[in-house]
Amino acid sequence: MKFRARAAAAAAVALALLLSGCGGDSLADQYREGSNKDYIAGDGTVETFTPDNRKPAVDFQGTTIEGDTFSSADERGKVVVVNFWYAQCPPCRAEARDLESISTSSGADVQFVGVNTRDEAGTAKSFEDEFGVTYPSVLDYQNAAVQLAFSSSIPPNAVPTTLVLDKQGRVAARILGRVLEPSILTTLIRDTAAETE
Repeated sequence: MKFRARAAAAAAVALALLLSGCGGDSLADQYREGSNKDYIAGDGTVETFTPDNRKPAVDFQGTTIEGDTFSSADERGKVVVVNFWYAQCPPCRAEARDLESISTSSGADVQFVGVNTRDEAGTAKSFEDEFGVTYPSVLDYQNAAVQLAFSSSIPPNAVPTTLVLDKQGRVAARILGRVLEPSILTTLIRDTAAETE
């Protein structure tokens, strides 16, 4: 009798595990559970900097996943949203579709760019395909040049981190960790784009 009860319980657990793996992203689910395995997480803290308190513009460039060159200097006059990520980062996976949605609805005066901190092109491309990401991402795993460019201004400190740069290329806001509320990032972008300074 005990054997049958144990067997039934084991079967129920196995079925639950099987069903939980069918519709989700296991790494994103791991993040949502709060286990913080294999990545340095931020807590979604938002910092903003008024125009008179911003450090000098940050210039960076790198090769994108597609093999093109992305240069921040080419985007002067636009608000640039920089998202640091890598493919196996659970909170990066959890926020990817929100970032893409905000990117496509932000208009021509806003440019999103990802900065992949760990992956080679093939792995990064698979992530983009899985989550429908259409904005460019720079591969930064070999020399960390983009991360170093921000280190003296406002270092990312966690992955993911999202920076909003003003039209002059200065950091106007930082979200340390996953973008928990897409409306907050949308507001940061809108307010930065509306600045006249």
